[in-house]
Amino acid sequence: SVDADLRKRGFSRRHEIISRKENAAMESAINADLKELEVSIDQGIAQVKIKRVERRNALSQSLMREMIQCAARLSESLEVQVVILRGDGPCFSAGADLHDAQAWAQTERPLLERREIASLGFRMCRAWEALPQVTIAAIEGYAVGGGLAIALACDWRVMADNAFVSLPEIALGIPLTWGTIPRLNALLGPARTKRLTILCERMPADEAQQIGLIDWLSEPGGAVDVALGIASQVMLKPAAVVRMSKESVQAVSQVVHHAAGYMAHDQIALAAASDESIKARAHALRKQ
Repeated sequence: SVDADLRKRGFSRRHEIISRKENAAMESAINADLKELEVSIDQGIAQVKIKRVERRNALSQSLMREMIQCAARLSESLEVQVVILRGDGPCFSAGADLHDAQAWAQTERPLLERREIASLGFRMCRAWEALPQVTIAAIEGYAVGGGLAIALACDWRVMADNAFVSLPEIALGIPLTWGTIPRLNALLGPARTKRLTILCERMPADEAQQIGLIDWLSEPGGAVDVALGIASQVMLKPAAVVRMSKESVQAVSQVVHHAAGYMAHDQIALAAASDESIKARAHALRKQ
């Protein structure tokens, strides 16, 4: 267990490990009003589980709002030092919920309302990227579209070796937004970013690791366990210095991210209302 590993390494329970009673109180506060997320906390490590297994953990408007709310609550914790994001069931996330996302293209809605809805994914990813804790996405099955976008907003990614990633947005008639292109470009460079974005390829785990998209591989069903092992290593380090170091890296790597992504919701609202986009989404829904 994480607790046993920390004891074996001489970790100070007195100063660094919060009690189970405090864990329960913190869990209760963070989970308040959350219906599609479940947060558990143990030894300073939080696990956030996406609980929409019947929709393959697709990111609906309500779920994205909960993700933003959850990130805000976690960001205030000085006790939690690592956050692991995972999906319930056999997959991480199938991406934006196409059934729910029709609101983007409903031109009868006021423009201000459409912009607010279209910006949810961007704001969700930015909220998770801004977390002061180290964040790890534990990916089983697949991370598709918005599912990969939120994984890229995390610091590290662990993936089962039989899983895959894919960015099908262009095939659905919408541009890749949510601030994902700047993050991809920082990891992979422009050529590979264009390849993943434009060709909409399904990339297996081993290749994703080879190009730097994935940091660690696990056996099928073992992504969370590997993530917990990494988290236990982080917990052995001085918490304040870990946070300082993350902030320094973020400041350098993200210096132009907002400039490249702040208009994303306007792009997606414009594209989603086009005839070709409507037809592409309708075709995808029929296939489901």
